[in-house]
Amino acid sequence: MRLTHIGGPTLLIEVAGWRLLTDPTFDPPGRRYAFGWGTGSRKLVGPARQPDELPPVDAVLLSHDHHADNLDDAGRALLPTVPVVVTTAAGATRLGGGARGLRPWETTVLAMPGRPTLQVTATPARHGPPLSRPVAGDVVGFVVTEEGSDGGLWISGDTVFFRGLRDVAARVRVDTAVLHLGGVRFPVTGPVRYSMTGREAVRLCRLLDARTVVPVHYEGWSHFRQGCAGVERDLARAPEEIRRRFRWLPLGTAVDLEGVSRPGPATS
Repeated sequence: MRLTHIGGPTLLIEVAGWRLLTDPTFDPPGRRYAFGWGTGSRKLVGPARQPDELPPVDAVLLSHDHHADNLDDAGRALLPTVPVVVTTAAGATRLGGGARGLRPWETTVLAMPGRPTLQVTATPARHGPPLSRPVAGDVVGFVVTEEGSDGGLWISGDTVFFRGLRDVAARVRVDTAVLHLGGVRFPVTGPVRYSMTGREAVRLCRLLDARTVVPVHYEGWSHFRQGCAGVERDLARAPEEIRRRFRWLPLGTAVDLEGVSRPGPATS
């Protein structure tokens, strides 16, 4: 498996001859975006690559379409050029164009002659505290499993730690976990968090049997409250067995997963 971290939640995944792109965000930095209900954020860091610098993408896995830090204007313009877009059921309705909408634990299949079939299964995600779904909207994660494999790649999507993630650990054999971190908070909602911290990631990793954990979506926007250094502080208090699973990807560089080393990502 080869991974390229473009920035934020945007990851190019090359596996079994397929190219998958997660949560495409390619706008330049500087703009402030409204997320609704009095929340918003300013983009601080631009993407490490532009869409025209990527190889052809076979499918986009979009955890949710209604926040610009997961789908911005340039990312939205990319979607019609991609054969398959998989997202939430509500998001597929909004996007149209044949987007495939999944609810948690529903599955779709990616098939193409000459390539192994991939199963994409939506997993539960909760983008905030209990009862926040009407405000934060629907979000899903994704498990990607190659035909004949007993282990999968799991992308958490924007989520806090909650019972649904325990269900993922219980139901899925996760080989590689891509975790959206950042400890998101907004002034209007005070101490309430809308994505995981490093401490929560450690708690989750105690449940998962993942060989490798790749953090994404932890820096580059003003609403993130815990970047790489904060996650590393939380990891420093974790057992070595947990710490050694974490792999930080350098921005913009295609990396064969087995060759990734820690600590810390490259900065831009």
